[in-house]
Amino acid sequence: MFFVMTPSRRLLSLRRSLVHCRGVSVENTGRKAAVDRVLSAFRSICGEDGVSLGEAIREQHGKDESVHRCRPPDVVVFPHCVEEVSALAKICHDNNLPIIPFGTGTGLEGGVGAVKGGVCFSLRNMEQILDLHPEDFDVTVEPGVTRKALNSHLRDTGLWFPVDPGADASLCGMAATSASGTNAVRYGTMRENVMNLEVVLSDGTVIHTAGKGRRPRKTSAGYNLTNLFVGSEGTLGIITKTTLRLYGIPEAMVSAVCSFPSVQAAVDSTVQILQAGIPIARIEFLDDVMIDACNKFSSLSYPVAPTLFLEFHGSERSLEEQVTMAEEITQSNEGSDFQWARDTETRNRLWKARHDAWYAAQALRPGSKAYSTDVCVPLSRLPQIIVETKKDLLESRLTGPIAGHVGDGNFHCLMVVDPDDLDEQHRVHLFAERLARRALALDGTCTGEHGVGLGKRALLCEEGLEHDTRLE
Repeated sequence: MFFVMTPSRRLLSLRRSLVHCRGVSVENTGRKAAVDRVLSAFRSICGEDGVSLGEAIREQHGKDESVHRCRPPDVVVFPHCVEEVSALAKICHDNNLPIIPFGTGTGLEGGVGAVKGGVCFSLRNMEQILDLHPEDFDVTVEPGVTRKALNSHLRDTGLWFPVDPGADASLCGMAATSASGTNAVRYGTMRENVMNLEVVLSDGTVIHTAGKGRRPRKTSAGYNLTNLFVGSEGTLGIITKTTLRLYGIPEAMVSAVCSFPSVQAAVDSTVQILQAGIPIARIEFLDDVMIDACNKFSSLSYPVAPTLFLEFHGSERSLEEQVTMAEEITQSNEGSDFQWARDTETRNRLWKARHDAWYAAQALRPGSKAYSTDVCVPLSRLPQIIVETKKDLLESRLTGPIAGHVGDGNFHCLMVVDPDDLDEQHRVHLFAERLARRALALDGTCTGEHGVGLGKRALLCEEGLEHDTRLE
């Protein structure tokens, strides 16, 4: 049955559209007038070079690595210290201007897009490594410090920070998105490794989530405000310092590759390795399409089959025991003999190939654009969701290699899309929504580590509503 709109209804619809457009226009005009009013105050805080209205700079700060379109802010400011961030935030608050914090722009869900314009706080000039306490295994850093920069600074101390999302992301940005990565199965995510945060709230108030200067290894005093801000993605405040746990660099490391006849066999091996109490440092899954892409892109020659990349950390003696036990488990699940990467150069090449999975996927279709989405489910549900996802990809006529942190039940679908094919882009969007809802139906979450950003706001609501229903 077709609904025919009467002339009166068409007129009402037109009026509503005009009212909406007029409202948006008034809002934009008002915001731009507010920006013009505060520019001189911004410059008095940051200096002339610390404020930019340039189109190229604004566009650079209006998008991340995701497929979401650029949403540039009205102005970009470059503060040098927390006092400047606080002063800028107070001005924005008094003039009702949105604030968008920006670190390195390596996010994958469009979280830095200025949906309603406003002021982008680019924090790259705040790049000091503060208060390193090697004997206490902690350090405090500003938001311009990246993961690789910190580990380079720590090299001579015998310590390292192991949370590794692949990209050389800002550590405060990693805290804001609750990032994790390949080492999370042993060392945890950002949520477990952030001890304290300095945060500037929207009105300019500066708070310390565990108390100013405090860095105990544990506490049961009061609310856990630190974990409230970890994963808040800039919606609650601007993180200007984070205090992080550090770890001793292991005496020895060894990596291995093992292929399996099925996804089920690879996941069964993972569960049994964890149940055996083997302190595996990394255990990564690549499906047949992904390992084939990595072989071609990184000049490797592994069998094209469901594959695990494993890494063991410890003393020379403990590694022997870990490796023997793990190999027995994988072989009991029809896994191949381990192919070893013992020396540093070979091991780094192996993990570089894993981290280059994004580029390897893109290389499957030259000229394409990559879109990565992630979900996380209980380990026992992982084989089911991967099998169903691969079937969905075939039926949807999409290319989407799968790679995942199998020890956490978290995996990524690296979609390869023709940027000029609108129909394919639509199919990718529908597929990503089905994947997230499939994860929710299996007691999982719509994102394990990418965050919500713009892409998963509706799914976050569904995830929350689903939990609320269960409590009734």
